[in-house]
Amino acid sequence: MSKFKQDQRAERISSLPAEYHAPLSAKDRATLDKPVEELAKEVRDGSTKAIDVLRTYGKAAIKVHEKTNCLTEVMIGSCQEWLDTKGAINLKGPLAGIPVSLKDTVVVGGYDATVGYSSFTHQEQEEDGAVVVMLKEAGALPFVKTNMPITLLSFESTNDVWGRCTNPHNSKYSPGGSTGGESALLAGGGSRIGIGSDVAGSVRLPAHWSGCYSLRCSTGRWPKMAFRTSMPGQEGVPSVYSPMARTLGDLTYFTRTLIQMKPWKYDYSVHPIDWKQDAEDDFSSPSRKLRVGVLMTDGVVDPSPACRRAVETVVEALEVAGHSVTMIDLDQPNSPPSPYEGLRLASLLLNADGCQMFEVARRSWEWLDTGAAQLRFLAKLPSPFRYMYYLWVRYVRRDPIWADLVRHWGPKSAFENWKLVSQREAYRANWFKWWDSTKFDVLLTPPNATPALPHDAMHDAVSSCGYTFLFNLLDYTAGVLPVTRVDGKEDALPADFSLRKLNGVAQGAMKHYDSVAMHGLPVGVQIVGRRLEEEKVLAVMKRVEDALGDAKYDLLELD
Repeated sequence: MSKFKQDQRAERISSLPAEYHAPLSAKDRATLDKPVEELAKEVRDGSTKAIDVLRTYGKAAIKVHEKTNCLTEVMIGSCQEWLDTKGAINLKGPLAGIPVSLKDTVVVGGYDATVGYSSFTHQEQEEDGAVVVMLKEAGALPFVKTNMPITLLSFESTNDVWGRCTNPHNSKYSPGGSTGGESALLAGGGSRIGIGSDVAGSVRLPAHWSGCYSLRCSTGRWPKMAFRTSMPGQEGVPSVYSPMARTLGDLTYFTRTLIQMKPWKYDYSVHPIDWKQDAEDDFSSPSRKLRVGVLMTDGVVDPSPACRRAVETVVEALEVAGHSVTMIDLDQPNSPPSPYEGLRLASLLLNADGCQMFEVARRSWEWLDTGAAQLRFLAKLPSPFRYMYYLWVRYVRRDPIWADLVRHWGPKSAFENWKLVSQREAYRANWFKWWDSTKFDVLLTPPNATPALPHDAMHDAVSSCGYTFLFNLLDYTAGVLPVTRVDGKEDALPADFSLRKLNGVAQGAMKHYDSVAMHGLPVGVQIVGRRLEEEKVLAVMKRVEDALGDAKYDLLELD
């Protein structure tokens, strides 16, 4: 099955007209450099042809794929047919002629949505899902789908069906996950806007690791029906679909455009909330001075020097611009509810089935992500053995953090799951009260403790996800933007650094941190708002970029 899909992908690429295989021209590069809003306007007024835009982006996507193995379903041939079919694509819409990339899980009529499982191949979907219907009515061309990990529970993007996706900056490193193929394509310059999903950081971590932009929308703000998943029925920490982009301007335009199309008319899961232009204008105004709280650590894994420097760079820029910035000390009485407790609750809720559901579709011979394999192993341990392991970790290794995370791992009864949901709601209420007391507009945090990690590092670092997972549990809106790159010398670990002094979660992440090997990898920051504050978060991300000025991140150029 895997060879069939990879051969099918190769044939779809090789059978494209010759212009898709030609070198990028100066005109192509000019097209790739244009903001989505500007390019769509040119298509609407007829000064640019949609087919020419498609050819340029098809050419670019193929080049990035050759470097990173980021693509799954190649739909460029169908796009050409749609453009030739009257009424198939609305070329007077706000995304007229704009190619849009999609995570492989998105349902497009006539194509598989494999989620990396061989058992999901040869299941071409009968019709477009809601978001694809919207995209076509907006004038967009869903032209490629992108790679992800089997199970979707990893910051890798590898599976037997499509192979391993690599980071466009360094092939030895992961582009992130589970929307890693998307981030590799966007960061590499093969697309400008795309759609991914996020249950523990799956659009934000890839943006941080690959060097692009993403927004984790709150539940009910972005369409999520007619997608395939590895964990149907999982609602303890709801997954959300959300936008990603190569630039912040495009991310904002894309998000605003789809919400202004009233997605609740296409998807019953979306709240009927119009785009709040007044909120975007308010927080975009230079006269509005921001109140920013800085959560430098999640209390489980302190940020690596590179990730700390990225946050400090933004803090300094915001202070110079006149904004109020407050460091949050987790050891003080007025600190927020424990982020560690959030990680513990979210982990138990997400895997309350004992890691059984993501195994239903996986054939026994298929590769399993090393992180997911760790989770499954712990979940399958008989309760007495798991308790003995807990005792050994807690009292012999003297690691209460890892011990408490694994103590109650395993499948939950309905009664136990209900109790966890009750604890989640109490935790959310405490965060609500805390944020009210601070009057912060947004929080600034690292998106992860480290920059991109080497392939297969999830065996050790699977639990190091607290900086993003926390805000899935709370259902807060959060965006990630790239800020800098790892510097081999400046971001080196201190001379007295010792892994043995760290808890098990921190050891798993930091054992792979090597600033020299990571030199040049992107490093981002996370901007967090409260629930359903997409307009505010995007506006504040723009204020951050404005504050950085000439120090703004330089995007990776397509060779």
